[in-house]
Amino acid sequence: MYDILVYLFENYYTPEACPRAEILASKLAAAGFEHEDIDDALSWLRELANTTEQCLVLASLGRHTESHAPRIYTEQEYSALGTEAIGFIVFLESSGALPPALREILIGCAQAAHEAPLSLTEIKILALMVLWSQEAEVDHLIFEELLADDDPRLAH
Repeated sequence: MYDILVYLFENYYTPEACPRAEILASKLAAAGFEHEDIDDALSWLRELANTTEQCLVLASLGRHTESHAPRIYTEQEYSALGTEAIGFIVFLESSGALPPALREILIGCAQAAHEAPLSLTEIKILALMVLWSQEAEVDHLIFEELLADDDPRLAH
């Protein structure tokens, strides 16, 4: 699934440039991706869209009460994400690259990846996709950190 997410980022400048799910599945299959991975990636992208919608509605309701309080992670979130992924999320948030609404989107979508705990490379890819999906402006150094590959298995 992660290879497909990287492929989408590399080949589609914006989320709007991506074709509909059926066409995208055909293109991914033609590019040589396995059907199971395609299904997982498309399912994850649907979860990203659903989570984004929910979090942005909540963010708009609370936009007048911006909080700088630290996020407290539940035991379930620690189990699903792992300390390395949570540490990276905290880094992105403290650097200003990940506002609270996008942090919640990332946490929800990371839990939807159904892998526990996530590796640093996996959380970086998911964070990159969340930022890409929102067409968020990202500082060049943060962008470089997101693209740094800590897992040679996922190198392109």
